[in-house]
Amino acid sequence: MVGVLSNKIQRDDLKPGDHIYSWRHSYIYAHHGIYVGNGNVIHFTRGAGQEIGTGTVLDRLIFSSSQSDPSKPPCLLCGDQSMSDGVISSCLECFLHGGELYLFQYGVSPAMFLAKARGGTCTLATSDPPEDVLHRAEYLLQNGFGAYNIFKNNCEDLAIYCKTGLIVFTSISVGRSGQAASFLAAASAIVSSPLRFLTTGFAGLTAVGCGIYCISRIVSDIGVRRDVMKIPVERLVAHSSLDKSEVATETSKED
Repeated sequence: MVGVLSNKIQRDDLKPGDHIYSWRHSYIYAHHGIYVGNGNVIHFTRGAGQEIGTGTVLDRLIFSSSQSDPSKPPCLLCGDQSMSDGVISSCLECFLHGGELYLFQYGVSPAMFLAKARGGTCTLATSDPPEDVLHRAEYLLQNGFGAYNIFKNNCEDLAIYCKTGLIVFTSISVGRSGQAASFLAAASAIVSSPLRFLTTGFAGLTAVGCGIYCISRIVSDIGVRRDVMKIPVERLVAHSSLDKSEVATETSKED
């Protein structure tokens, strides 16, 4: 059962339109996708056999992760997806890549959101009906979701857009991803707060750091941000040559 401590879910409990994820590399990051039924998942990969990445040499050290093991024959259902990129469809087994199955939660309370200290597991935003979620996912599978960006346009961003239809219209902030927001919130708590000089005790520093981390996470959540706009998937794809923030700006002008 999905609860405060864990979002783990049994496969038999999955429903089409669910936003699911699975942790990779000893919980360093999670890979996200939309379950579309019949054992299939639509998700977003960076390319060159990597689910996520920075586009730098660091990928070889910490982020490189291919869905396909070169030492094993290709999946009979999915074929060889080791070099696939963009929005792809995989069977649930290939998506999980040997990991556990978790359900991303929508419409949680602020208390529940903060209780789940790790980002990328829930949001205060509410989900649209499953038929809308599936339509967006299938449409993006056919038409793409733009260029991969670990902070502004990653696998979690795709899944959250499919569930909510929301696009961030400012180009200077992080995208919809709770994982990216969590990382930046942690960095902010460590290095950027002048409040850390108000106390020298370990307990005081810990309390200040935790407070900054929690505030940074919640104000970055897609469910409370004001720099978001609901964009139809057809319009998003029609303006695919533009940055997503530019699509939102164009949409606001047309409306």
